[in-house]
Amino acid sequence: MTIAFGIGLKTYDNITYNNTSKTIKTNIMKKNMGSTDRFIRLFIAVALLTTFYTDTVTGTLGYIMAAVAGVLILTTFISFCPLYSLLGINTCKMRK
Repeated sequence: MTIAFGIGLKTYDNITYNNTSKTIKTNIMKKNMGSTDRFIRLFIAVALLTTFYTDTVTGTLGYIMAAVAGVLILTTFISFCPLYSLLGINTCKMRK
């Protein structure tokens, strides 16, 4: 994939700028969540959505809980947590 980037072109691993090529490391959306972490997030999301849909929690707090549950489900399916990336946490076991 090539994206226009100022004068040069940017690709995933190489940047060409003024006819000089440099290689950069990308850290975009690499898995940083293990299976246990994903299961816990999914469990919490289901609990939050259950309390919302059964009208146990209503109003603004209910909508906030539903939004948090949505974020937890999204991060579960893509196995990437932006907050973990910022904090340098990685619960994903490396494959050999």
